[in-house]
Amino acid sequence: MMKFHLKDGDEVMITEATTEHAQHMVDFYNVVGGETDFLSFGKNEFNQKAETYKEFLESTRLEQNSIILLATVNDKIISIASINSSQKNRIKHVGTLGIVISEQFTGQGLGRKMMEQLIQWAASNGVTNKISLVTREDNNLAIELYEKLGFEKEGLVLKDTLIDGVYYNTLVMGLFF
Repeated sequence: MMKFHLKDGDEVMITEATTEHAQHMVDFYNVVGGETDFLSFGKNEFNQKAETYKEFLESTRLEQNSIILLATVNDKIISIASINSSQKNRIKHVGTLGIVISEQFTGQGLGRKMMEQLIQWAASNGVTNKISLVTREDNNLAIELYEKLGFEKEGLVLKDTLIDGVYYNTLVMGLFF
């Protein structure tokens, strides 16, 4: 558990997600999906039942190379960030990073703080030695942050996202320890 203050003064608590958070996490994803086109899902498209999501949270918690972090202000989720990894021997050293921030809390240093927590955790878990992530090629603010944190561009997946009749490319990035 970690506490810090955003640029606007709000106190944020970062904790590891537990099964008790399942419904709030599903609800959060369904709201933030409608706040930006930079996610792989839209408003109310996170089709998970809380019971199913609880099972996912518990199995993730038991994996040495996977973690889900929550950032909260006054017990309200404002960000979810995770590293999920395969348990297959050949690829379990690679974690896939995902991060979602509530629109009203962007631009306050929260993304950097969540990413730093995940990178620090991954570097010390004894399994992970590479973090991969994907983002839309035109998500310039995110790409700038990822590069500042040491991520390198690895490749481009062409026209794999379709939003309102427009195709977008996905940038693949990686950080090696």
